[in-house]
Amino acid sequence: MNNVEELLIQAKGLLKGHFCLTSGLHSDTYFQCASLYQYPKIVEKLAFGLGEQLKNIEFDTIVAPAIGAVIFGYEVSRQTDKRNLFVERKDGVMALRRGYSLKKGEKVVIIEDVITTARTIFETVEAIKEFDCEVVGVGCIVDRTQGKLDDKLKIYSLLKQSPITYDPKDCPLCKSGVELVKPGSRVGK
Repeated sequence: MNNVEELLIQAKGLLKGHFCLTSGLHSDTYFQCASLYQYPKIVEKLAFGLGEQLKNIEFDTIVAPAIGAVIFGYEVSRQTDKRNLFVERKDGVMALRRGYSLKKGEKVVIIEDVITTARTIFETVEAIKEFDCEVVGVGCIVDRTQGKLDDKLKIYSLLKQSPITYDPKDCPLCKSGVELVKPGSRVGK
């Protein structure tokens, strides 16, 4: 799917400025995929595109981390005709709640909107580990990992983006006084 970046721009989901990412790193680019969720037809198109990538994988269930990926996870599950669950934070820790459970050996694809360090993906894996299921892949709209996690995760994405990120101590945007914005949903860092 070649027009993902265009769809993000159209929905005001590709922002330029000075941002504190969920990882704590700073960047001049932020993907606000929540902006896409205002437009069901765009989400449907993106989920269809990711579903096409996932069609050769054998899996039973999609699990998405709340809050950012719940809508996209649901739409990907609709496009692939798979069961849909989500994990959410309870006392700061991701957990499978609301009576959800997985069977031993159940094959899971984790769906996220944007992946940079995959911290939330690993928290999601930890949250479902007790069920002894098998994570067979990770799907996302934007993959910012630059292949750094290819040995740990099988990532399917609609857009691979090489981010410019900075450690806050060495951030030239901070040094030049550009206002820092933290648009993500996670508290902390």
